[in-house]
Amino acid sequence: MEKYIYKQDINITPELMVRINELISHYPEDKRKSALLPVLHEVQDAHDNWLSYELQDKVAEILNIQPIEVYEVVSFYTMFNQKPIGKYMFEFCRTSCCATRGVEDLMDYTCSKLGIKEGETTVDGMFTVVGVECLGACGYAPMMQIGDFYHENLNQEKVDQLIADCRAGKVTLHDK
Repeated sequence: MEKYIYKQDINITPELMVRINELISHYPEDKRKSALLPVLHEVQDAHDNWLSYELQDKVAEILNIQPIEVYEVVSFYTMFNQKPIGKYMFEFCRTSCCATRGVEDLMDYTCSKLGIKEGETTVDGMFTVVGVECLGACGYAPMMQIGDFYHENLNQEKVDQLIADCRAGKVTLHDK
C-alpha cells in the first residue's frame, strides 16, 4: 500500500492540544510513549474517525517518538482506521461464538443491502462494514459494534432496523 493514498486535513486545535497534554501528564516525562493509545483515540475522534500517515506523523512529533512506533500501533489495532470510513461503521465480531451463530451470512447480507463489499464505504459516506476480532460479548452472538455501543443477538430484521435508524439519525455513536 502506498504511503499517501488518502489525504486528510490535520487540525490539532488548541482544545485538542490541551486534552492531549492532559493525557500525557498521566505518565512520567520519560515515558510519553505510554500515552500513545489514549492520544490516538482523541486525535482520531477529532479527525473524522481516521488517521492518515501525516496525522500519525504529527502524533509521533507530539509524543517525541519515531513515526514507525505510531504506525505499528495503528496498523495492529482494529480500533484505529487508516482510511476514511463511513459515519456508521458496522464492526461485526467474527470470532468463534459469532461465527457459529451466522455472523458471516449476516455480514454478507448487510454488505448486499448496502451495495458494498466488506471493508468498503457506501458512496454516500454513511456506512462501512468490517469484520473484527472478538468484542467480548459471546453470550449475545451474533453481534456488532457501532461507535461505542454493542448491538447484540442480531438477525436480518435487526440489521434492517439499524440501517434505517442510522439513516434517520437515531443511532448514537458515542457516550461522551
